[in-house]
Parts: sequence; structure tokens; C-alpha cells
Amino acid sequence: MVAPKKKSLPFLSGELLHVPFVAIDFETANRYRDSACAVGMVRVDDGVVTGRRSWLIRPKQSFFEFTHIHGITLADVMDSPSFDQVWAECGELLGGAEFLAAHNASFDRSVLQACCLSFHLPVPRAPFLCSMAAARQIWNLRPTRLSDVCAFLNLRLKHHDALSDADACAQIMLAAARHAHSRRV
Repeated sequence: MVAPKKKSLPFLSGELLHVPFVAIDFETANRYRDSACAVGMVRVDDGVVTGRRSWLIRPKQSFFEFTHIHGITLADVMDSPSFDQVWAECGELLGGAEFLAAHNASFDRSVLQACCLSFHLPVPRAPFLCSMAAARQIWNLRPTRLSDVCAFLNLRLKHHDALSDADACAQIMLAAARHAHSRRV
């Protein structure tokens, strides 16, 4: 019996170095996916970071279960915009992006989808790529928590700060693309 061929992540080649993308990271107030209380976004064009932005978000729910993880409290977001207001400001960073990247992308994709649905906004159609999966595939790393991958690549990280996490994700994707490209050349 022949072993199944390992599925390759799209864009993990030199091509990614020329494809515009946005790395995104959400922090949530509680276990409900539509409780985003922070988002960080990092725009990459031609392999270079061209924009960074983060927002605190006032979620619809007023209870915070995860303050012990990210340090964000209800008091921190009381005067912050709601998700729909923040999302309206994201267009400049997102415009023309061919994909979104996140570390453990299934989580961030589900938060984005839940927040969009909760506010009756269209869910972005851009595909998500996962920097966790890229680290497993390119460097065969285990474990692949964001802090572990950052330590392996010697990247600075203020973990669970949405902008720092998004920046780390962008750097991981670029490093993976450079590594994959160098192995092909």
C-alpha cells in the first residue's frame, strides 16, 4: 500500500513572497465566538509588512472569562467601538489581500465568521492559511503553539496581544515561504 501524499499548503513557495495577504488575530472575551474584544491585523505586500493596526472591541456580551489570558477587561473596552464599527475601518488593510493568515486559523476564522453573522455583515470570502500548519509542514515542529514557533524562529512576541500575535503570524508565513523557496532553488 502506498502512503497518501502529504497535502501541501498553497502559497508556501516563493509565490507567497509576492502575494498580498493579511495576518489576523482575535482575542475573545468569553467562550462565545462572537465575543471578539480585540483584533490585530498585519498587511504584507511583496514580502514586506506595509501596515499594522489593532483595535479593542466592545463585544455584545458584557462578561469576560478570558481576562486571565489576554488581560483585557470590560472596563478596557467600554468606550471602544463594536465589531461592525471596527470592521468598517479594516477595508484599507484588507483590500486586495489574496488570503488571511492566522495561527490556529480555524479559531480566528470562526471568530470572524461569528462576528460578521452577529452583526449581519458579509463574511469575507478570502481563504485562511494557518501558520501553525505551515510550521508543522515546513520545519516539522511540535509543539506548534505560537510561543514555540516564535522561539524557534527567534521572533519577538507579546503573546495574546492581538497585534503582536498577528505580526508573529505574518513573520512565520514569510519565513516558511522563504524556507520552502530556498529548498526548491
